Order: sequence, then structure tokens, then C-alpha cells
Amino acid sequence: MSENNNVVKKLEVYALATDPIYIGTGGYNIGRVDNTIVRDPITNVPKIPGSSLAGTWRYYVVLEALKDIKDKQPKWQDIKNEIGNTIGEKLENYNWKNISSFDIKPSSWKGFVGNQIMRIKCAGQDDTPDKNSDSEENTGHCGHCIVCKGFGFSKKDISWQGMLFFSDLNILFFPVFTYRGTKWITTSSRLKEIGIEEEAPSKNKIKTKQGDEEHLNLGWLYLEVEGQHNIEELNNFNFENFKLTSEDIIIVPEDLFSQIVNSNLEVRTSVSIDPITGAAKERALFTSEAIPRGTIFYGNVRIFDKKGFEAIEEKLKPIPEADKIENALNDSKHFYETLGIGGMTTRGFGRLKMILK
Repeated sequence: MSENNNVVKKLEVYALATDPIYIGTGGYNIGRVDNTIVRDPITNVPKIPGSSLAGTWRYYVVLEALKDIKDKQPKWQDIKNEIGNTIGEKLENYNWKNISSFDIKPSSWKGFVGNQIMRIKCAGQDDTPDKNSDSEENTGHCGHCIVCKGFGFSKKDISWQGMLFFSDLNILFFPVFTYRGTKWITTSSRLKEIGIEEEAPSKNKIKTKQGDEEHLNLGWLYLEVEGQHNIEELNNFNFENFKLTSEDIIIVPEDLFSQIVNSNLEVRTSVSIDPITGAAKERALFTSEAIPRGTIFYGNVRIFDKKGFEAIEEKLKPIPEADKIENALNDSKHFYETLGIGGMTTRGFGRLKMILK
């Protein structure tokens, strides 16, 4: 956790790709591959957009919550009969003891009082934004659970930006084949983002931990080794069953980083299958590129503590504490290891290991 104050809590996010990551730009392109991936428009380096991260994490928080509370939730109609149609106003003061089936502790993020009416539809795009959030059960986003309050919602009677802000996940260390095994390249500016000060190598030269290789290949490039870098232990990257060491890291010049990355992306060729014959369709060959497994990303999540808004808008009560939102993200991030992110997740793409601190 870093750079926190009384209003905004900033959490660092580190992710390790255990599968190739494909987040496409949509449609086909004429070029090296048909299906291209999202890139930063300035550096031309592939990335995971913050919108993809926010959308999947919202879904995973709902999955994590409902697996424990789904069978314990009272019916929407029962809540209405007890407290009328002003759920947003009175749900905070609802008598938990009167709901014998919902025995989740209120101190837990899963026991947040609005979660009584959480539905799986709170995870996706609201399909009925024109309906009042207190009017009926089939209302899209419920507008009261910790997911709606944390990630935002918009209803006929009220809109709420949410408390979470996601940055893009940018590539920090990128795996490249060398004659000395797989190494991870980075740049001095990317290291500076995570608090590591290191001088950049000279033009068309690289730095390694040993510094005595004279020359080293990075994919098809053959570059001169200028000397040693001073990176020590990397405690932030101790993923389960994987630890990146300083000996694995190579620092490259800024102007070569995007060239090396884009030249070493994974490219897969696929073909559509004819469901009648079970054979390949004619003229249905296509290629897709992806960020390779072993890539390490970094970014951040900011949680805006909006408890003070309760005094401004009665319908927003209660607003969850920032700590509960953080706990929800931590408890649900394990879904990235199985369900993944991006496209073609059923074909061996998309899984990530996440560290949130």
C-alpha cells in the first residue's frame, strides 16, 4: 500500500501472466496479424486497459460475495414489506436479528447491509437503467450493495460514480529468449515507477546483473552489454511458484523497449472449424497476437473514501468504508487465476496471478 491520505487510499497492483493475454482492439487488420491487441498510443507498448480490469474485478467481487451469501439473502419483497419502498434510506438501520437467514457478520464486507439485495446483475452492465432501484427486484443494478457502491451505478432516480479508480496495467518486466535462458527486460523509467532508481544504458547497449557477457541476444537483436545494473532483491514479485531475481533482469534503452516487446509477442494461427464436416473451413485462417506468459505488469487502484457523501444524499446511505472495498478486492482476485481476463479465455489465454498491496 502506498501514498495514502484521509481521502484516497492508493493500492499497488502487480500481475504475472500465467497464460498469454489477449485484449483485442476489435475487428481485423491488414498487417502481420489479423487480431491485434491494445497498445499505449504514445509508446506503442501493449497493455491491459483499466476498463478491462475494472469490469472483470466487478464481476469477481460479485461471484465471491454470492458464493457465501446467496442462500442467506432474504427475498426482495420481504425487505420491502418490512421497511417500505425507501430501501436506500432505511436499510442501514434495518434490524439484522429479524433476518434469521442472513447471518453474515455486518463487520465483514460480505455482510455489508446493502448486500441483502445483491444480485448477479450487479456484476455487469445495467440492462434496465431507466427503472427505479427501489421499485422491483428485476431492476438491473440494485444500487445498494457494496459492488454498486464501490464500482458505481446509474439509475432513473440517482447516479453514483463509485469509489474505485483503476489505472492501466503496464508492462514492467517482459520475458525474452536469450542464449543464456529467458531474461526479463525493463527500462529505467519503468523501474522508477516502482521506486527503483537505475541509470539507463547508453544507446543500443544493455545492462545485466553480471555485466560480463560482452554481447547478448534479445530475441533476434544482438546487443552489447555495457556493464552491471545495481538492482538488488525484488520483494514485490514473489508470486506463488515464481520468483523474479535480479539476475533475471536486463535493462534496455527506452527507444528499444517497444521494438523488442512487439517483436517477441506470441502469435497464434487458428482456423475456423466447419461444424458439419468437422474439418477446417476454407478461407477461415486467421492469426492473433498476445502478450506472452511470464510478463509482469504493474498499475494501481485508488479507493476514494466517500463516507462524507452520506450527509449530502440520503438515498446513498450507507456508503462502505474504504477498508471493506480493499478487502473485497483482495478476497476476489483469485478468480483471475482461473477465469482470467480478456478474450479467448476458453482457448488457453487470460490467466493472471495478482498481488495487491
